[in-house]
Amino acid sequence: MAVIANRRSVMTLFSRPACIHSHRTRLVLAEKNINIEIASVEGPDLPEDLMDLNPYHTVPTLVDRDLVLYDSRVIIEYLDERFPHPPLMPVDPVTRAQFRLALFRIETDWYQLAEEFEVDGENKLSAKSKKMLRESIMASVELFDAKQFFLSDEFSLVDCSIAPILWRLPVYGIELGSHAESIERYMKRVFERRSFQESLTELEHEMRL
Repeated sequence: MAVIANRRSVMTLFSRPACIHSHRTRLVLAEKNINIEIASVEGPDLPEDLMDLNPYHTVPTLVDRDLVLYDSRVIIEYLDERFPHPPLMPVDPVTRAQFRLALFRIETDWYQLAEEFEVDGENKLSAKSKKMLRESIMASVELFDAKQFFLSDEFSLVDCSIAPILWRLPVYGIELGSHAESIERYMKRVFERRSFQESLTELEHEMRL
């Protein structure tokens, strides 16, 4: 494993073009202007070197010389610490813990439902999953209006995790409705950021055409 990783002089991210976990990782990379090689993984067959590097055969997978990381949460926190500017997590331990709890809840309440879309061959969410995801997002509606970004006036890893879900709402078949003005304003702020636009693949662009 180390021998293969050491052949790569440039940091490499194995990424699927429409995967929410890959998208949030690409958004962190764009926000920090990190020079990296993006290896796009398309179709069911994984590259042989990725299968050798990652025992779980999943994406995203990050290769940084002899270090191989293959969980998007671990990857984005590593990138934030490895490239500290701009910081995407608060320094204060209490606030940092609150942000990590928010990340946990987003992954548990939102990502697990959204993943049904990606693993389903028909690319759709069940009526139950759509209802649960919409209700979970709307349960946080007041937090979207409390500060410029989610829980903070500074863009963070939490925003990098929320944005890919919100961007995909049209393809999930979810409409938030008339009480989501604060979420609509939040989406406009985030989607217009240079880093967000740069993080989008061609397939992701098409999700809102």
